[in-house]
Amino acid sequence: MDLKSKIRRIPEFKGVVFWDITPLLKDRESFREAIRLLADHFKDRKIDVVVSNEARGFIIAAPLAYELGAGFVPIRKKGKLPAKCVDYMYQKEYEADVIEIHEDAIEPGQNVLLVDDLLATGGTMKANIELVERLGGKVVGIGFLIELGYLRGRETIGDNYEIFSLIKIDTPEG
Repeated sequence: MDLKSKIRRIPEFKGVVFWDITPLLKDRESFREAIRLLADHFKDRKIDVVVSNEARGFIIAAPLAYELGAGFVPIRKKGKLPAKCVDYMYQKEYEADVIEIHEDAIEPGQNVLLVDDLLATGGTMKANIELVERLGGKVVGIGFLIELGYLRGRETIGDNYEIFSLIKIDTPEG
């Protein structure tokens, strides 16, 4: 199945080329296939929890956690989680952002799969790694629906983690 054909390119959205996953999500066969392919890739990692950042990442991570028989842990923007949290401030392209996770969301030594819909510059995923590792989690893989190779997010994340992407887009033109 050609999942890339289900991604819509929006040439100008808030000043950037935007890769819209909603056509893939609304197509039940494509959505199911994307989750199945991610699950097949990570099924032997003995994953305890799948962790993802809001909002589109949740759409991929929650059904993936279900498919893998793992728990799901959200990372949210500061002030959105109700219990005691650990936070992390990081620099985005044009501003700083603060994300947080419940302090009891991950037990030391748990195997964690980090998931998001898109790997762009890698800053958000790097921040997610920092939070997970601060709580003692072991990142056993990082999965994405789409990777924008032209933004070199893998370089930001580094070589210490296995990164798997279903769809790779190497230029802003697609």
